[in-house]
Amino acid sequence: MEIRQFIEWARVRGTLVEIERAVDPYLELASITAARDGQPVLYHRLKGFAAWRAVTGVCAQREYFAAALNCTVATLIQRLADAMAHPLPPPLVRSAPCQEVVETRVDLTQLPIPRYHPADGGRYITAGVAVIKDPDYGRNSSFHRLMLLDERRFAARIVEGRGTHTAWSKISTPLPVAIAIGCPLQVLLAAAMSPPKGVDELEIAHALAPTPLVTCQSVDLEVPAEAELILEGHITHTLADEGPFPDLTGTMDIVRRQPVVEIDRITHRREPIFHALLPGGLEHKNLMGMPREPTIFAAVNEVCQCTGVYITPGGTSWLHAVVQINKQHEDDGKRAIEAAFRGHTSLKHVVVVDTDVNIFDIHDVEWAIATRFQADRDLVVLTDQPGSSLDPSAVQAAGQKARTAKMGLDATAPLGQARRGYERVTYSPVPE
Repeated sequence: MEIRQFIEWARVRGTLVEIERAVDPYLELASITAARDGQPVLYHRLKGFAAWRAVTGVCAQREYFAAALNCTVATLIQRLADAMAHPLPPPLVRSAPCQEVVETRVDLTQLPIPRYHPADGGRYITAGVAVIKDPDYGRNSSFHRLMLLDERRFAARIVEGRGTHTAWSKISTPLPVAIAIGCPLQVLLAAAMSPPKGVDELEIAHALAPTPLVTCQSVDLEVPAEAELILEGHITHTLADEGPFPDLTGTMDIVRRQPVVEIDRITHRREPIFHALLPGGLEHKNLMGMPREPTIFAAVNEVCQCTGVYITPGGTSWLHAVVQINKQHEDDGKRAIEAAFRGHTSLKHVVVVDTDVNIFDIHDVEWAIATRFQADRDLVVLTDQPGSSLDPSAVQAAGQKARTAKMGLDATAPLGQARRGYERVTYSPVPE
């Protein structure tokens, strides 16, 4: 489902917030978006950018993804896992909406790039999907926040050791890149996933929903044909200060020396819509957390029967997860804990529960911990483990993976006769 189809779906459904007055991308757009967090908001007019509209909250609810993929919220994780396991090559088209308009002169300051927070290092693109080609593994698509430097350049936050950084490190010349903004929902989901090396995220997107691609005009790369805006250029080996910026955890990220991206070509749709993603908001959290759930799901299924995974918003949609299993052996809970940490290496705390516990209901999960968990028997603690750079409590060292302690809680009930004392009381429904 492309952005425009989603907007119309939300309008018909009655959930779209439409703002007709002119809104300033400098701080005001972020304030309105934060107040409406969880809802899609369409900004019809932007101060200083007459040709543009903007949209936020596209990915703020799981229901939006379910609608885009024509499935239920409960089956989303299985759809993602299946697409990652069985990617499909997308078709290549000769002409595309994202190339309806070609800017004759590159001037990034003419794009409605917001400033979200007064302490930001500058104006930021937050929903840009960067497409590159690794010399060994082929095409890779991923999110990178981009801080505007001037008319032609960004400073890009490129996390060390991941796909783009690996490809960039392999060559001494600038790495071609195309940044797609306003992508279809299946592209946003796929680009946020972490498949094995050599698995193309755009092929995962096409396995989720039809995703035609088009070849860029100035670089040898393919991009989603239905995106709103494409920036073509190169990731150079020049470094610049990037940050500070609000992160997923709701805390301010630090300033780092990061690669400079130079843009050589801009193409976009007619009457384009700029996708702005509020840092630390529900849209950010869903795109970070949900795509990691199928990797945990797959890892846990290697050791026991996994029936559900939820990376929780309270855990910043990155550091905490609840894993549901159909317990067959007494050690399944602890095996699931170990597998979950393999499935998402940034995971810090995980709770494993039975199938009678609703993983999306924090009260139900807490009930399982209260009634089925004993710390001296069911707690797993791992020290000095690879952690996340997003965790301010982890040990951080420049150029190195963060280090942290990890904790797993086996909140599953015992099997056999011993389970009787752990079963929940239920009542008959009220008769009609």
